[in-house]
Amino acid sequence: MTNDGGPLTALWSRAYVLLTFTALFWAGNSIVGRAARELVPPAALSFWRWTFALLLLLPLAWPHLKRDWPALRANWPIVAVLGALAIGSFNILLYTGLQSTTALNSMLIQSAQPALILIVGALVMRDRTSLRQVAGVLVSLAGVLTIVGRGDPALLIALQLNIGDAIIGGAVLLWALYSVLLRRRPAVHPLSFLAASIIVGIVVIAPVYAVELWAGKRIVAAPGSALAIAYVSVFPSFLAYLFFNRGVELIGSAATGQYMNVMPLMGAGLAMLFLGETLHLFHVAGLALIVAGIWVAGRPPQPAATAG
Repeated sequence: MTNDGGPLTALWSRAYVLLTFTALFWAGNSIVGRAARELVPPAALSFWRWTFALLLLLPLAWPHLKRDWPALRANWPIVAVLGALAIGSFNILLYTGLQSTTALNSMLIQSAQPALILIVGALVMRDRTSLRQVAGVLVSLAGVLTIVGRGDPALLIALQLNIGDAIIGGAVLLWALYSVLLRRRPAVHPLSFLAASIIVGIVVIAPVYAVELWAGKRIVAAPGSALAIAYVSVFPSFLAYLFFNRGVELIGSAATGQYMNVMPLMGAGLAMLFLGETLHLFHVAGLALIVAGIWVAGRPPQPAATAG
């Protein structure tokens, strides 16, 4: 083995190290969104996050963007839908939900994404689902309901849900739709697609940000505001997407998606460590159901027994 490329080159070839940082950065997004809720309004955080991320990305993406522009323009409807879902809608909903629920709840609700992707895939793309997958989805959804209902069935029966949990649930549903529709994205370079998606997302966010400003909601001029915007612009946006795309190149999308299930666990730990949020028994029960459901739904079918 040689070390001619140096530590950065070695890091760039280690998929699971890159994906661990990706999961950590994305988990930190919810932590920062919750911590900065009094300093930076949701649309402002979304708008400046992606504006600065685009400025960082463009020098890398520009050559690919110029080459891929005809394909992006020819497929603009799906590019617009994907950008509006992943960059525009998801982020505003996430940050809005974090105004009134904990980062811990947010991360644990997001852990149901694999189950929701199966549901949306079956409904939207007519994907075939097995009885085992359906059972896994139902178990995972029971886990989500346990967390959202704080372990109290009466809250669910009376529909007395925390509005923040409901908003983040909507965000996760939109992300599941994005994940399913992503298979229809044009065959362009990942950086071209990301840059185009960000541009669409900023266009979607801008009018919401304008309404927020009109309502008198402003960024508080404080060091914490600048640090929050800097973090979400650099780490969960620019670096995480670069690392995620590289992870897909190295080990494929299936293994990458499976590994990213560690993100909610990291987020739960960060929420307790940095925000002082408390882990309750209903969190543990809900997470156990979610993980069990993912395991059941994702377990490969057993080979048929052979005689002899």
